[in-house]
Amino acid sequence: MAPTLTPDASAAGTFTLGGDLTVHRMGYGAMRLTGKGVWGPPADREEARRVLRRAVELGVDFIDTADSYGPDVNEEIIAEALHPYPEGLVIATKGGLERPGPGQWTPNGRPEHLRQVCEGSLRRLKMESIDLYQLHRIDPEVPFADQVGVLQELHDEGKIRHVGLSEVGVDEIRRAREHLPVVSVQNQYNLSQRQWDDVVDYCGEEGIAFIPWFPLATGKLSSEKALDEVATRHGATPSQVALAWLLHRSPTMLPIPGTSQIAHLEENVAAAGLQLTDDEVRTLAATVTD
Repeated sequence: MAPTLTPDASAAGTFTLGGDLTVHRMGYGAMRLTGKGVWGPPADREEARRVLRRAVELGVDFIDTADSYGPDVNEEIIAEALHPYPEGLVIATKGGLERPGPGQWTPNGRPEHLRQVCEGSLRRLKMESIDLYQLHRIDPEVPFADQVGVLQELHDEGKIRHVGLSEVGVDEIRRAREHLPVVSVQNQYNLSQRQWDDVVDYCGEEGIAFIPWFPLATGKLSSEKALDEVATRHGATPSQVALAWLLHRSPTMLPIPGTSQIAHLEENVAAAGLQLTDDEVRTLAATVTD
């Protein structure tokens, strides 16, 4: 019989962001703690706060959010639940997407906008400096140098500690690194959607954290025979196997599965302790494709 998995984020091991922020490699993405369409407050605000507190109790010390989640609501709830923040807790947020309405996302990389939303995040999160501030999307209508330039200014002013990018290719990462250090990249990536394999490899080679959003893709994964067989062998769920595969994929991988339910949170975090064999990792990679 397979051993019972215990929800403990520390079982995933650690990664150090930017040389000075060491976190467990099983994080938490807070986006689901909002209303439908990532718009407005969650149906149960107190339950959202309980989920965040439970995540920290389980050893999660990396929480990802954005000013556009709500908008604003997500950051407010994090501060309500966790401020004053425990020592070692890293909260990463993002700016650069505006929200005209539910389910709508519009890039805005104008320097004045990025400065404004960064300062808004500081207020909502009750921080003097944001540990990791990520450009949510590169705005094709604004010179790239202007977008990374204002992030460098905010860093120099002490308002952000480290800079990350989201939904970028290797060439864009290299261009950004000509202007400032990049410590993380957050792209959509999971076992069945691996269009960013080259970025994962590049980040691994360069010591840059790769933060996969939508790491589960459970709708596709649950029907895969190989995945089900591995899950059964380990007494785990397909989602737990998918998360374990990500952790094995790269030493700089930092998954941030999100949920609004404590039971699901505990299930996700327990995947940190699931050890796949090399054969299982290869089999999953070969049989589960986009």
